[in-house]
Amino acid sequence: MKFIHCADIHLDSPLRGLERYEGAPIAELRGATRRALENLIQLAIDEPVAFLLIAGDIYDGDWRDYNTGLFFLRQMNRLRDAGVPVFLIRGNHDAISQITKELTLPDNVSEFSTRKASTITLNDLGVAIHGQSFSSRSVTEDLSANYPLPLPGLINIGLLHTSADGREGHEDYAPCTLTGLRSRHYDYWALGHVHEREIMSQDPWVVFPGNIQGRHARETGVKGCTLVTAEDGHIRQAEHRALDVVRWEECLVDASQASDEGEVLERVREMLLSKSDDADNRLLAARITVSGACRAHSMLSNHYERFVAECRALANDIGSQVWVEKVRLLTCAETRMDELTRSDPLTDLLRFIRELKEDEPELLRLSGGFKDLRQKLPVELVSGPDAINLDRRTCSQLLDEAEQILLPLLLDQETSR
Repeated sequence: MKFIHCADIHLDSPLRGLERYEGAPIAELRGATRRALENLIQLAIDEPVAFLLIAGDIYDGDWRDYNTGLFFLRQMNRLRDAGVPVFLIRGNHDAISQITKELTLPDNVSEFSTRKASTITLNDLGVAIHGQSFSSRSVTEDLSANYPLPLPGLINIGLLHTSADGREGHEDYAPCTLTGLRSRHYDYWALGHVHEREIMSQDPWVVFPGNIQGRHARETGVKGCTLVTAEDGHIRQAEHRALDVVRWEECLVDASQASDEGEVLERVREMLLSKSDDADNRLLAARITVSGACRAHSMLSNHYERFVAECRALANDIGSQVWVEKVRLLTCAETRMDELTRSDPLTDLLRFIRELKEDEPELLRLSGGFKDLRQKLPVELVSGPDAINLDRRTCSQLLDEAEQILLPLLLDQETSR
């Protein structure tokens, strides 16, 4: 027996602000969640699977119009015609309180209640599915603690939208722990909410499949669902299957010791070619970050707009399936800290920054201090492709940028001595 576990479809996610990006393939990007959902349905039919599980956030929020709901229903009808039942829960983005428009679901789709956790038994398959939907966007209690006891002799599956032990960059909704999930003695936990694929445990299986389509430059890499195989009453395998039609990638280009702009651009070209090959004929949406100490630093920083245009020209030359979303320049002049012989507040600050970047616990503590600040920011600053995301990774990037601001000041003062 096989079944598919997916989550975080975010159908018709608006992807605000795309018009600001030069040459953005807006239609392809905005239609990506629909195409990825079509790929999911086709996979379920082709395998074929016994059923499909959706662990919340089918929608990104309230529908702009009924077209979003109608598209989802058409896909569910394809599964009905193929004899595939669907079991789903609502998450924080499509909670009952978030969605004001509703359409009747096809009879092959079962939605778990928001009132309390319940169980759907599939006796012909030897499966019991337990789940509960979100009634509101912010669910702060551990829903899993009140999930039903496992039914003996059946494969027990928990369907849950949760932050599970807390995840960087995700709100702490329906918090639970791996220890708590294991204590329920289910065979498989089908989780949603976290957009990065993660297998938290294989005994029992506790899986985040990630979202089915990356929506912006912070959701990079392969996106899809988990195809699960069960035999003789046990879960045997949980295999990731790609569904995305747009592949977001961060292209980290090391410009160290590059002598001129041409050499840096050649490294950019090689990176774009490599990422394009990995995307396997999907549209590649690339965010390029160029860093490293090099002689080309002054030329690049003094002619930044031209450099960005040259990067976009490289993408165009590779083909229509490559689009450069943004170019970040974090290069610096060639120097070493041991060459800065002074001892003053500015030099000491640079040394402190470099030490802090290597101190993982301190970086995590620093990012945690921004949590309250992020909650107070306007919604337009914490959503969309350029949303402010004050996590550990962002803190590290900000420290890199601060270092590049300080270095030229120190070098100028060192030269003038």
